[in-house]
Amino acid sequence: MSVELAFETVGQGPPVIILHGLFGSGRNWTQFAHALADTHHSVYLPDARNHGASQWAERMSYSDMAGDVLALIEREQLHRPVLIGHSMGGKTAMALALEHPRAVGGVAVIDIAPESYVDQFSPYVSAMRHLDVAVGVGHRQIRQTLAQGIGATTTTATTTDLLLHNLRQHDARFDWRVNLMAVAMCMRDLCAFPDPLARQRYTGPSLFVAGADSDYVRPASHAGIQRLFPRAHLSHIADAGHWVHADQPDALLHALHRWLPEAGAPFTASLCTAVPPRAVATR
Repeated sequence: MSVELAFETVGQGPPVIILHGLFGSGRNWTQFAHALADTHHSVYLPDARNHGASQWAERMSYSDMAGDVLALIEREQLHRPVLIGHSMGGKTAMALALEHPRAVGGVAVIDIAPESYVDQFSPYVSAMRHLDVAVGVGHRQIRQTLAQGIGATTTTATTTDLLLHNLRQHDARFDWRVNLMAVAMCMRDLCAFPDPLARQRYTGPSLFVAGADSDYVRPASHAGIQRLFPRAHLSHIADAGHWVHADQPDALLHALHRWLPEAGAPFTASLCTAVPPRAVATR
């Protein structure tokens, strides 16, 4: 069953949906969304299930999360929006494009490939779960304790700041805006890519952008990308790691601006057969 996603939107024009990564939220992309909105797009910034202000759920498969986005598309009556997804959001965008191609006008995937990865994130979940944020301590002390819990050799200030975006304050106390239990239980699914999708193809416009300093999209990844997304354009952005939008936002925006006109082209009759849409979730 799909989860109703909380979201914000900026701008007017053809719809674009930006899907954030693990431990993120739509608001992480607000500045980027305003830049896209300035080019006459309506940009939607949903929070994924178990993140931000969206509902919590026990399951976090990519088919489930793709269904959440499909329900949002149907509920908001969006006509073939372009999907832009980073990391976990990129896999969600790929899953939706492969499962429901006629619902999508194009897909741009940022620094992730349709493949499985080694789990690098469970230590972050463990450190966050063991941090007693309910006690009345300051934000600086929480930040220092979290960085120590993760380990200075395995993280950066950027990672720590990303995790702390999930911290929510109530008077003198804090709690997490991310469902850490569900993330921990579903980590295997989050690091993988669904096997059934490897037999699908999305023949619509697609763009894969990787950080040149990241190892998430390797030369060996290109064959798998081209097999599932035969119209894919692949590019690397210099001086950017996994968080391309934080490291080189202007370069990423330029790459998207060059590609978006292609994504606005109508689909051809050769597009693979769509799966019947799922019903919109109700509360």
